[in-house]
Amino acid sequence: MREPEIYCPQCTWRPLGTSRWLCTPKMGGCGTNWNTFWTGGVCPGCGYRWEITACHACRKFSLHRDWYHWPEPATHSEQHEREAEEPVSR
Repeated sequence: MREPEIYCPQCTWRPLGTSRWLCTPKMGGCGTNWNTFWTGGVCPGCGYRWEITACHACRKFSLHRDWYHWPEPATHSEQHEREAEEPVSR
């Protein structure tokens, strides 16, 4: 299974590995800074599951799950073509 592409559903900004989000104390969070996509939106400090995620570029909020863009599954003929291109080792 391939990994999803992660980008803002509103402006297509892509977070870096160094991008960080704050478990906002004003909203009842614990103040932990972390990359929310490493944990699927769950704060490693307090375990709170963030349903929304703010974009660092456009500053808009989107549902966390909407940031994950899964590749379309390969059709049977595309899979067959890829297998035909792969060398067979003996």
